[in-house]
Amino acid sequence: QVQLVESGGGLVQIGDSLRLSCTASGGTFSRYAMGWFRQAPGKEREFVATISRTGLTTSYADSVKGRLTISRDNAKNAVYLQMNSVKPEDTAVYYCAAGRTLFPSASISEYDYWGQGTQVTVSS
Repeated sequence: QVQLVESGGGLVQIGDSLRLSCTASGGTFSRYAMGWFRQAPGKEREFVATISRTGLTTSYADSVKGRLTISRDNAKNAVYLQMNSVKPEDTAVYYCAAGRTLFPSASISEYDYWGQGTQVTVSS
């Protein structure tokens, strides 16, 4: 059983930067592909970014390409989401997820473990 805890959310202004962190425990972190998803009020949870077990492969939603960067540190059992040039549409609860999938995936169903989420609010 893998436990995931997100941190780093908060209230920021348009154009600011923010780094979300997710720390894992209870499993072998390097065996899992990791993903970030988000859910805005009244909307379904959506894919943001994913990273392979080794960190060599990443993939992003079109809406965040060039602004958000996913990375991981297997020695620290952590995955990060660097958010630059944030926009009001980035406002959401952000969740990290771990999946045994061999390849990083944008599909929610490929992930086995989820954190509780961290709120990001972009003020205009």
